[in-house]
Amino acid sequence: MNVLLVGGGGREHAIAWRLAQSPRLSKLWIAPGNPGTAAFGENVEVPVMDFDGIVALAERVRADLVIVGPDDPLGAGIVDRLTAAGFPTFGPSGAAAQIEASKSFANELMATAGIATSVSASFDDPDAAKAYVRSAPYRVVVKADGLALGKGVTVCDDVAQAEAAIDAAMRDRAFGVAGARVVIEERMYGRETSAHAFSDGVTVRHMPFSCDHKPVFDGDLGPNTGGMGVYTPPGWLPEAAAEAIRRDVTERAIRALAEAGRPFRGVLYPGLMLAADGPRVVEFNARFGDPETEVLLPRLRSDLLDICDAVAHQRLADVPVEWDEAASVGVMMASPGYPGAYPRGAVISGVEDVDRDVQVFFAGAGRDERGRLVTNGGRVLCVVAQGPTVAEARERAYDNVKRISFEGAHYRTDIAARADEPLAVSLAGLPR
Repeated sequence: MNVLLVGGGGREHAIAWRLAQSPRLSKLWIAPGNPGTAAFGENVEVPVMDFDGIVALAERVRADLVIVGPDDPLGAGIVDRLTAAGFPTFGPSGAAAQIEASKSFANELMATAGIATSVSASFDDPDAAKAYVRSAPYRVVVKADGLALGKGVTVCDDVAQAEAAIDAAMRDRAFGVAGARVVIEERMYGRETSAHAFSDGVTVRHMPFSCDHKPVFDGDLGPNTGGMGVYTPPGWLPEAAAEAIRRDVTERAIRALAEAGRPFRGVLYPGLMLAADGPRVVEFNARFGDPETEVLLPRLRSDLLDICDAVAHQRLADVPVEWDEAASVGVMMASPGYPGAYPRGAVISGVEDVDRDVQVFFAGAGRDERGRLVTNGGRVLCVVAQGPTVAEARERAYDNVKRISFEGAHYRTDIAARADEPLAVSLAGLPR
């Protein structure tokens, strides 16, 4: 099969790496790709939001399947354009992708479907939003309604912080048009997990659970990022809670989208909070997570190309989806200043020194005029190691992180440090 993969981050590097292992793959093109994806196919400099260019590229390479990675083109309807042009595509329609692209739509869907989440309200006027937080009997979370690269969320400790977040989103437009509307939610307390699943609109095949670390600094301090590290599986997650999430959240959302005339085909993953009163949804995402993909795909036993092809042709029920029992830990190395302003062009060294069975997925890396690997983004690369336990995978990941360097590199040192802490212990003393 000729396959076109849309995207250029660490998620797409991991997808390309896994697709290249399929005996069914004839050739892979990646638009725009990165230095890591170039090892598995041909990079083509077409921006992900250039829909005309993406369709023209699919026509030129005679793509048998298109796989779309990032959230922005999905929310803007790239799958609709590709399918209208006759290309089988892995990814949700623009209407179905609104479960991520609009937090207010997602909240309305959850209310209709009876999916547990926090109390929330949406606002187009900043003064009304501020009045709401001043009267709320709980601490709040302020979210840009649209897509903001994982950064449009402020978890607030007091009213002043909430009002500042509202001004940043709605008046200063820190997140562009994504912050023109904000969603104010009751702050939830507990432990977070991600629940990825493949779906062709009817059949659902669940992936292992994983746990991302959003804040930039150790101890979950500092502003949110696109993700500073991740591990799988969370040994602290009770099987009863896991089954409730699969049944009452993911599968219920797939059914609700179908009933709303928005059948979901691709990867759906809710981010959830395991609170004292059970699991509640923090947000829905309409694609593979990043960096979750980087630790999940090494655990996949089945052929990823077979799965994506089956989803695009609505025959997922006919394809096995199997996972191994290994643990996987990924640590993200970031540029100085991230998630704020950061420099580019720092030379990256040591990637060739990692263990042969450790993966280094490029999230924000490029080549300079001399062909050297250099930084080209905030989150630069994700170092992923496997092991029989999370603790062993974690030790191997950090051992290999220390072999890689670039000027000003920073990373969290506590990724997966609490992986073995029982849920009851971590919830003890938290507000309800």
